[in-house]
Amino acid sequence: MPQGTQEHAIGRFITPKLFLADLDAEVAGELISASADVVLIVDEGGVIRDMAFGSDELLSHGYQDWLGKPWSQTVTADSKAKVEAMLKDASTGAGARWRHVNHPSADGADLPLSYSVVAVRRTGKSLAGKPHSVAFGRDLRSQVALQQRLVSAQLSMERDYWRLRHVETRYRLLFQVASEAVIILDGTTEKLEEANPAAYELLGEKSRRTGWSLADSLQPASLTATRQMLTALRANGRCDPFSVRLAEGGTELTMSVSLFRQENSTHFLIRLARAQSVAAPADGGAKQLLLSVMESAPDAFVVTDLEGRVLTVNRAFLELAQLASEELVRGASLERWLGRTGVDLNVLISNLRQRGAVRLFATSMRGEYGSTAEVEISAVAVTTGEQPCLGFTIRDVGRRLSNETRGKELPRSAGQMTELVGRVPLKDIVRETTDLIEQLCIEAALELTGDNRASAAEMLGLSRQSLYVKLRRFGVGDTAVEGQETR
Repeated sequence: MPQGTQEHAIGRFITPKLFLADLDAEVAGELISASADVVLIVDEGGVIRDMAFGSDELLSHGYQDWLGKPWSQTVTADSKAKVEAMLKDASTGAGARWRHVNHPSADGADLPLSYSVVAVRRTGKSLAGKPHSVAFGRDLRSQVALQQRLVSAQLSMERDYWRLRHVETRYRLLFQVASEAVIILDGTTEKLEEANPAAYELLGEKSRRTGWSLADSLQPASLTATRQMLTALRANGRCDPFSVRLAEGGTELTMSVSLFRQENSTHFLIRLARAQSVAAPADGGAKQLLLSVMESAPDAFVVTDLEGRVLTVNRAFLELAQLASEELVRGASLERWLGRTGVDLNVLISNLRQRGAVRLFATSMRGEYGSTAEVEISAVAVTTGEQPCLGFTIRDVGRRLSNETRGKELPRSAGQMTELVGRVPLKDIVRETTDLIEQLCIEAALELTGDNRASAAEMLGLSRQSLYVKLRRFGVGDTAVEGQETR
């Protein structure tokens, strides 16, 4: 038959009888199974009577259990209506359409297939004389995976997009409300790209014109100096603030310039302020003076994070710790040099968290080479600002303790004793208080008995030998007298 004597129809060969009329059932089955990933033979009642899989991987998932079951029972609930519609269309001779159908799987992930159903019309008998249909299924798992990746990528892009929008919104808001004049120039042409309201107010209305540049508002000498600084900035990446004057009025300004790159172009970020407003403020100078004083102070000073890791120290702390440089201290825990390891620093931090400040905490400090010093610590917690921290002032009181005599009177109230809590361990408070009470009682007994130690021992309920031991312990009385009385 000459080519082109019959018109092509969708889904049909031009001359099927010429090439396919003599196919037997086995060959037809191989052709059908090779044309799809899954092939189902379905009777007029929708029951699967036979099936073939295009790969062993599908066969290994247990889908062979579909045999003998209604096709609609092998799919998910949302796909049942599609199966029934395809079987109905096939029985009425409507054109075959591909429909997405999901089969439940033992591993929890649905098996997505795209089906098209074709009714089989034969002259002979089949399935006990009943008509049947063939459902061709294509495995859509790779496509579903690609779609999921595409959706995930799209969601990620949308999140990044909105995050950038939020960042840009904040930048715009800060840019507009900033009291400091800020302008952005093109790094090549030095033409104005953007300016905030404060810049327009400072530079005048002429700066709003298209194509404005620094040459339109600066005096010639200032313009020359500015271009020299911009050239140095391109070469070195940094530029110190410098003074310029406006062409109109000669107002002196301080200009600070930064270079940044966006995509493939460079830009200048310029900040302008009146000279008197950018001079070092009084409070800023005072704070710098305070920092200088703390660095040179004779008392040790150390700043740590909220966990006690050292951030910075002054020279006096390095001397107490017997260290040569601050780099050897930074990042280490303060308890490495402070008092009893694992105790004193924890007590300090606990009190700082509860009260915000600690005064005259008595402890000791260890040096790297074995030296020890009795110290008093006053500390404060700074929880505001960009970096919360703890500040410790450490005073060496060793000389003062060696020259001072211990007071021999008891605290006058329980409140005075409780003030020692957190500064001195409980066992030390109890021991020192007990010793002081014993010493005061012995001295009182000796005073009442006219220094008669036998009577004092009887008054105190002690043996004379026990009394003598306590006298030697507390350094009370004359050892010569004690020797005479024992003879």
